[in-house]
Amino acid sequence: MKLLRLCHSMAVPFAIHLRRPAFPLHCPILLFPSNHFLLSASAHRHTITSAISFSTCNHQPSPSSDLADDFPSKQGPLKPGLYLVGTPIGNLEDITLRALKVLKSADVILSEDTRHSGKLLMYYKIRTPLLSYHKFNESQREQVVLKRLLGGEIVALISDAGMPGISDPGMELAKLCVDKNIPVIPVPGPSAVVAALSASGLPTNEFTFVGFLPKHSTTRRERLMVSANSATTQVFFVPPHKLCQFLEESSSIFGNSRRCVIAREMTKLHEEFWRGTLGEANEAFSTHQPKGEITLMIEGMISEDDQLSDSQLENKLEELISKGHSLSTAVKVVASSTSMKRKAIYSLALEKYGNQCSEKKN
Repeated sequence: MKLLRLCHSMAVPFAIHLRRPAFPLHCPILLFPSNHFLLSASAHRHTITSAISFSTCNHQPSPSSDLADDFPSKQGPLKPGLYLVGTPIGNLEDITLRALKVLKSADVILSEDTRHSGKLLMYYKIRTPLLSYHKFNESQREQVVLKRLLGGEIVALISDAGMPGISDPGMELAKLCVDKNIPVIPVPGPSAVVAALSASGLPTNEFTFVGFLPKHSTTRRERLMVSANSATTQVFFVPPHKLCQFLEESSSIFGNSRRCVIAREMTKLHEEFWRGTLGEANEAFSTHQPKGEITLMIEGMISEDDQLSDSQLENKLEELISKGHSLSTAVKVVASSTSMKRKAIYSLALEKYGNQCSEKKN
């Protein structure tokens, strides 16, 4: 109070507004986590600074879905249909005003994990009913949801993180709605793929999103072979407990010198971007298992001339076939790394290795 009286006696302007701070520029108030605010005022050459304890000054209003109401939409009321709503991938504040409006206005929200999504809805004070919708029950839920949509309801679909239908439940429901001429409306939001790519430092003009690899080892290695021969940046989702296995397999197929970026816990407190080669990554993560969801990117194959000679084609085909790959798989992998037509490569492979592959089958 002495500071306030001193300011008054010196005719130094000041302002305090507790509910909605609107301080003049010449008298800022800075908020601190310790429930103190710092008031500073300048008059001529004098600067007065003091810390004043005020428990209510640092009160932060809880987020609310009413935020969306402050920015009325020019599109008017929502029309019935299936809304695919993007949700935060970690930081709850990474959500759009439009997403809040849709979630608040929907008749029901389909959620991959109702407990997980409940935290988001509680944070924004959204009371729309939740209905579980995940890979184990989506086939049973489809007809129930379809009936509600045909009845003119607004149905919002969300996943645990990011956009639904991308490596998450929702693709089949969207296809079903399209077949039934039910509107499917995307509400864009956070994407682990785009976020990771933007900060990776790898080429982003072209990329291939692979997502999660198959569980079967042979199928998984075949998919890695295709990626290894692609000229575009490859993007994978990798569970933390499978990172070591992924790095071992990919370094043997892509080569130890291929650059990679491992993005972990994006938008969260312990966000991390690890950059190096696959060989370095294999060594760095061989002794410990990181926590959190991982988006892993590998640079595309760099080739000075993608038009291979017959001898180069034969060497590549022989290498793949000797590792147990079928003739068709070997041709597919080699074709993906060149501008040559697959038919021409297949003719060469059939002429050179056709008998060898048929003998293996017998």
